[in-house]
Amino acid sequence: MNGILCIDKPEGMTSFLCVAVVRRLLGVKKIGHAGTLDPNATGVLPLLVGRATKTLDRLPVHDKSYTATLQFGAVSDTLDIWGQVETTGRPSPTLAAIQAALPAFRGEIMQVPPMTSALKKDGVRLYELARQGIEIEREARPVTIYALDLLDYNEAEGILTLHCHCSKGTYIRTLCDDLGRVLGCGAVMTGLRRTMAAGFPLTDCITLDDAKALAETGELASRLLPIETALAAYPAITVSAAQAQRFRNGGALDLARLHQAVDGPVRVYDPAGVCIALGVPEEDTLKMDCLLQV
Repeated sequence: MNGILCIDKPEGMTSFLCVAVVRRLLGVKKIGHAGTLDPNATGVLPLLVGRATKTLDRLPVHDKSYTATLQFGAVSDTLDIWGQVETTGRPSPTLAAIQAALPAFRGEIMQVPPMTSALKKDGVRLYELARQGIEIEREARPVTIYALDLLDYNEAEGILTLHCHCSKGTYIRTLCDDLGRVLGCGAVMTGLRRTMAAGFPLTDCITLDDAKALAETGELASRLLPIETALAAYPAITVSAAQAQRFRNGGALDLARLHQAVDGPVRVYDPAGVCIALGVPEEDTLKMDCLLQV
């Protein structure tokens, strides 16, 4: 059983537990996921099943999209509503002030990872140190915000909803906190929903309840997307039947005999339209990088 199953992760569940539930439902051992979601976040969690786990380090799309909600007039040790929250007593900013502040957060910016992140310091994850009440210095890292749009603002209650399309490694809670600091009133993230990950949108997802219902009728496996959908950003080439057999067996192909330009990773299809592998050019040959279909 091989493919991609996109789950709309529910609130209050870790990504690890979500994987464990689907592993049991499908009756398979090998399942990975493309990007951890915090327990209190919801949305797109692509699960790589079986042979698809081999593509995890080869996924061409690493950016993500989110809908985030924040509350002005407060700060938190975790930068969100689930930590120790304190009010600042400052009034909420005007819509005009928010719109004037947002452009500084678009493009390449520097972010300091939160103590609640899974980054490691001397082999220990930051969130483990945070649980012990330990805070350490963290270096700011470059991230890219491709889009940051205001979706809704309730000035009376100080509640702002944003759409953010960002690079891998961006922390939305940090973005909310930084925006609150720039506006001089403080802000905490109150909700986070991932709307795209690894190139998969919410429309590709099913809920965990849906997955359980489909498993009961034996239909869950039919919802798996082909492995190559995770690699769709790579160009595709079609080889002859003989070349396909050679490639399946691990043999390299002469680039000059492909009659197709190859200057990077490519999806390799046989004449029947089956994606058999991900190939990479090396000198004058195309070599196997990841076998997708035996």
